[in-house]
Amino acid sequence: MLASGVCDTAGMETHALPALAAPAFEEIDIPVWAWALVAVAALVSYFVMLENGAVLSGAAETLHEFFHDGRHFVGVPCH
Repeated sequence: MLASGVCDTAGMETHALPALAAPAFEEIDIPVWAWALVAVAALVSYFVMLENGAVLSGAAETLHEFFHDGRHFVGVPCH
């Protein structure tokens, strides 16, 4: 720094950092049965955690109570 408060960069060299290449990801083929399994798991999760009779209505009261007790078992608040 000079006496006037201005930075003297005359003798300094600047070096750019090399650009890092993004890692190459291989394309993964996911089988159809795996997507179907994910869909079934999402549907089961919905029924266990969120179903309050809107979908099952009165036709499946026993199933509703079963899932209601399951919510208490896994700690999902439902009241």
